[in-house]
Amino acid sequence: MAQPPYDPYGGYGQDPYAQQQPAPVQHHYYGGGTPSNNGMATASMVLGLIGILFCGFTSILAIIFGHVAQSQIKRTGEGGGGMATAGLVLGYIMTGIWILVWIFYLGLYAALIGSGAATSTY
Repeated sequence: MAQPPYDPYGGYGQDPYAQQQPAPVQHHYYGGGTPSNNGMATASMVLGLIGILFCGFTSILAIIFGHVAQSQIKRTGEGGGGMATAGLVLGYIMTGIWILVWIFYLGLYAALIGSGAATSTY
């Protein structure tokens, strides 16, 4: 049995003058994908979440970090806009709730002190 002549380009038994299909083009995308999240946005969301535990003190930081993160995201095109918005919303809600709680307790304390001074024991 005779073998076809050796072809260094892998075309065994093919017509050497036939048109060959071009190789498929491979596209390499380096550095693409989703943009990284802004660190301030992450910090804003975390501080907004833990504002419940720390009497709203971290909620004020969540508001500040959220506004800074949104301005950085507009300028640089980073990801994390949703986290910045979530941090802002949580920060404003927790700050409002804790302000109301403190006003209630200070008013209650003032009412108790005021009612104790107005009564006489004579």
